[in-house]
Amino acid sequence: MAAKPYRRLKALALVATAIVTVSACSSATNTPGPSASPSASANAAAASPASSPSAAPTHKPVTISVGALRPGATQEAVDALNLQISEFNAKYPWITVESQEYNWTAPTFTAQLAGGTLPTVFNIPFTDGKGLIAQHQIVNIDARVRALPYVAKFNPNVLVNGQDKDGKIWAVPYSAYGMSLTYNRTLFTAAGLDPDKPPTTWDEVKADAKIIATKTKAAGFAQMATQNTGGWQLTTLTYSLGGRLESVDPKTNKVTATLNNAQTKAALAYLHGLRWDDNSMGATFDYNWGTINADFAAGQIGMFTGGADLYTSMVQNNALKPADYGVTVLPLATDPNAGVLGGGNLAAVNVLTTEDQRDAAVDWIDFYYIERLITQDGAVADAQALKANNQAVGVPALPVFDKATYDQQQVWIKDYINVPTAQMTPFTSKIFAQPVLIEPLYNTQDVYATLDPVVQAVLTNKSADINALLGAANVKAQKVIDTPAP
Repeated sequence: MAAKPYRRLKALALVATAIVTVSACSSATNTPGPSASPSASANAAAASPASSPSAAPTHKPVTISVGALRPGATQEAVDALNLQISEFNAKYPWITVESQEYNWTAPTFTAQLAGGTLPTVFNIPFTDGKGLIAQHQIVNIDARVRALPYVAKFNPNVLVNGQDKDGKIWAVPYSAYGMSLTYNRTLFTAAGLDPDKPPTTWDEVKADAKIIATKTKAAGFAQMATQNTGGWQLTTLTYSLGGRLESVDPKTNKVTATLNNAQTKAALAYLHGLRWDDNSMGATFDYNWGTINADFAAGQIGMFTGGADLYTSMVQNNALKPADYGVTVLPLATDPNAGVLGGGNLAAVNVLTTEDQRDAAVDWIDFYYIERLITQDGAVADAQALKANNQAVGVPALPVFDKATYDQQQVWIKDYINVPTAQMTPFTSKIFAQPVLIEPLYNTQDVYATLDPVVQAVLTNKSADINALLGAANVKAQKVIDTPAP
């Protein structure tokens, strides 16, 4: 198939930078896509027919609203989504699309849900999916989604975030991220390690960190510890060992903080060993997301855990040398509960809708969110848009679809890829096999905040009492969880 006309580039540029999940350590995510005027309906050149059935003359007119207008949208964003809507109308002339202002935040979403003011189609983070499904506060769209030709190609580790316990689909994932182990290939080489064979277990990470620290004087391994990132990355390590920070009683819905679980204790003991036994962590113990990226890009850190999509930020903001960058999957323990902390976005449908509106809503989800992921036209237009705006093309992410679809997409966009994909293979070749675990559902940032000082204490006080620290943090977290929201 040929790529869509060039006139879509400006629209896709906004879609490309907005739909992709960029939030890492927060449950909240920005509303995807461009923004448009409150109502738009016009015919234009037909969009690709690959992913949905053709228009039929028997359809009754129907109107839906879509949460694609962020407050304060620029006129350029308005024009971009109007173009998208006009192309959708050419394919589905019986559907009128009205754009509604929407930007997901926990307080505003709760108010809109209670007040019945959500648009027909809206996005939610993975952390909201299961709760809304359990309460039937979004529509079961299983039959409609399963009628689409690509449903069997979804990455099951991602799709599960929009499914109920019986596997029924209530929301469609369209972007996802997972934690990874970022490593400096140049430091690996300088330390006599093979940069094409990064560590695959936490024991190997520990051994390699000590070698790097000894031979290069850089920090072999570094850990975020401030601005809630300490708790965020401690959760990442806990999940990889099979632990959880909260539990929910299925009968009473009582939420219990479990910060003092065995795996979090083991994670802190692991960090303590890196710091005090091996002296592998350098001299900086107050890193946050921005500062750890900066020091890694400056060649001062051998390894650290973070999002798999950090390459773009470090190149643009920290002058990272592309040859230095390597990324691989997180080591996972043999515990069956071990997994990768991740997140992403789901497209959902309002329960206050008719059956015809629900049909139209899934048509919109298919066209607006999914086309760029599974059709050549969409993938190429997306890549063209990113490159035209000096964005990275080909950065690893947690794929929404299966490996075959991912590999095909890489072929379609190969002429636009501008990142060293071979250095990312340790991640992209293995991420499909890793279970994805969402962040703690309740008081996420408060839980992380209670763990920051625990991480800091372990890294700065050799005599830190891990049991006592976690016990106190757990009491504090439970108090926050039990406190009603204002």
